[in-house]
Amino acid sequence: MSDKKAARTPGGNSWSIEDALDLYQIPAWGKGYFSINAAGHVVVRPDTTTDREIDLHEVVQGLLARDLRTPVVVRFSDILAHRLKRLHDAFAQAIAENEYRNRYAAVFPIKVNQQRLVVEEVFRYGKPYGFGLEVGSKPELLSVMAMTEGSPDRLIICNGFKDSSYIEAVILATKLGRTIIPVVENFAELALILRHAETYGVRPRIGVRVKLASEGSGRWRHSAGDRSKFGLFTTEILELVQVLRERDMLDCLQLVHCHPGSQLQDIRRVTEAINELAHVYAELRSLGAGLKYIDVGGGLGVDYDGSGTNFSSSMNYTLAEYASNVVYRIASVCNERGVEHPMIISESGRAIAAHHSLLIFDVLGCSAMDRFEVPPGDIPGPRQRDAPQPVRDLADAFRSVSPRRLVECYHDAQAARDQALQMFKLGLLSLQHRGLVERLYWATCTKIRDAARRLDEIPEELDELEAILSDTYFCNFSVFQSLPDSWAIDQLFPIVPVHRLNEQPARKAVLADITCDSDGKIDRFVSLRDTRRTLELHPLRKGEDYFLAVFLVGAYQETLGDLHNLFGDTHVAHIRLHDEGGWWIEEIVKGDTANKVLEYMEYDVAELYPALSRDCERAVRDGRMTLAESQALKRFYETELDGYTYLEP
Repeated sequence: MSDKKAARTPGGNSWSIEDALDLYQIPAWGKGYFSINAAGHVVVRPDTTTDREIDLHEVVQGLLARDLRTPVVVRFSDILAHRLKRLHDAFAQAIAENEYRNRYAAVFPIKVNQQRLVVEEVFRYGKPYGFGLEVGSKPELLSVMAMTEGSPDRLIICNGFKDSSYIEAVILATKLGRTIIPVVENFAELALILRHAETYGVRPRIGVRVKLASEGSGRWRHSAGDRSKFGLFTTEILELVQVLRERDMLDCLQLVHCHPGSQLQDIRRVTEAINELAHVYAELRSLGAGLKYIDVGGGLGVDYDGSGTNFSSSMNYTLAEYASNVVYRIASVCNERGVEHPMIISESGRAIAAHHSLLIFDVLGCSAMDRFEVPPGDIPGPRQRDAPQPVRDLADAFRSVSPRRLVECYHDAQAARDQALQMFKLGLLSLQHRGLVERLYWATCTKIRDAARRLDEIPEELDELEAILSDTYFCNFSVFQSLPDSWAIDQLFPIVPVHRLNEQPARKAVLADITCDSDGKIDRFVSLRDTRRTLELHPLRKGEDYFLAVFLVGAYQETLGDLHNLFGDTHVAHIRLHDEGGWWIEEIVKGDTANKVLEYMEYDVAELYPALSRDCERAVRDGRMTLAESQALKRFYETELDGYTYLEP
């Protein structure tokens, strides 16, 4: 649906910080972590309190002073700590309210953000709550085995397809004293677990993923249900129980697991999945399994657009409601069946990591569609027969624009333009007349749009004009590297200017990145009413930087990013609150250089400079270049090989 109410007229006299907060819906999706200060700068509140905030524009200036140009990913470690606490507290409250007789622990799926610093911070901040980690591959497991040194009680859940060496690593980790549970995703993995357990004399903890009949919702709804990629059917689970019973190892079956989906926007789907899993748990307990854990998987959503609705980029429930539903459903089934309450585990990686990370980039320039002007002397009159009919029709539409005739004039302009372009293709219209048609058409559209903005209700036929006439702001980043979900699955992310928010934005724009791909753009933006086709931005000022920030990008974006056009990883800065006030940079990770990304693509970087150097010598020998020019070129080339892959104005 679209908002029929006319937008606020850009450039108005009255503008406040509250207007900016409302325009960009920051309170809705920010959940207390982000706001705007009196200077018109975005501020970050890592623990959601107003007396502990970080000026984001000040952070950008501090990074520039340290020779760190945008684009840059800024991570706020204190937000990560707060998200873990909020998750723990929500389940603690639900456990108390439902008189649940066990505890809760989250395990962070490191596929959500595999950057070492992030995983280490999650593990460190999760220690007071006994939170653990989840791995989905052998390399992830190998990293976690070392990372969990001296933490025998912290859970490690092992998902994903497993070969013999993966299972062997799990069994060896068990001998090291880790609380590690391989989840059987397909029946063949059970034989590998039993073989390696016998070889090393270990009684392993074993989990099993249940293939739920309940389907998920949203983009990943098919990750549950009969056609889901992972999990065992009921028949296979019963076979697994029988195999373990015959080996006197049924007590080793300690965990049941499900994956109801990712970014579940509908709480009903969560409830259905957990209810089904709880009944599986109760049945297996009655069969003698030594179950201690129930893993409800991922799915806890993030409200990217702040609407709180059943929309793919939102969720129609709160964290407290999610925790309450999970605990209540499991408790109800267990109480009814008379079985012990299991320890509850969730793999809520997106909800943990999304808020703590944002991407900041600078705007390089813009292209405006409403810049076309037609001097009065160039507009043909109705009796001017030397101008072709479509040109005269367009001129008439331009002159006739009035509040009562907006839709009629728009249709007339479209028809005249189409006729003119067809005539040009047939060789019946000169290039000069085609240029005049172009200017007249866009000038007419601009005139109609400006008049429509003053109406109480914008006619439906004119809804598209704002998007058609929007500016294109060219931005120094790569969608494919830094926001792959925006390109691949139309994920919405909140985007807000970092500064100048005490000024009313006077332009509406879409964003284009610096790749040479036409898909490298963002033309859908968050709104409480579906999505917006344009983003309100400020006019660019000559010689002055203009910075935008994309929020809630801490989950998946860094891991999924690619090297399209060889734009590599951006700089990363970890920002922390200072105990005595203010902020400080805890760690900086430099972005990829041209050398590095070329090596990724198997170029022999060691041969690049010598090849160019030989060419320079030939140019000097043939008199095409002076020796000084040759030396300058070689220095330039060497510097650029060691330089940032993004533009550095």
